[in-house]
Amino acid sequence: MPIVHVNVWEGFGEEKVKTVIQNITKVFRDLGIPAHAVEVIVHEIPKSHWGIGGETALEKFKDLK
Repeated sequence: MPIVHVNVWEGFGEEKVKTVIQNITKVFRDLGIPAHAVEVIVHEIPKSHWGIGGETALEKFKDLK
């Protein structure tokens, strides 16, 4: 049974999470694994807890909304 962990920034959105879960499950179904055997766990992580190049994503992308 595959268990897939997906890390995204906080605020990713419920609809996007649902889409990610559906599409990752489809990939495994296409490989012959039944959907009921696939688990997808989406972790929303605050940008202040995500480091990129020595700074937080909050700092690095402060101009992005």
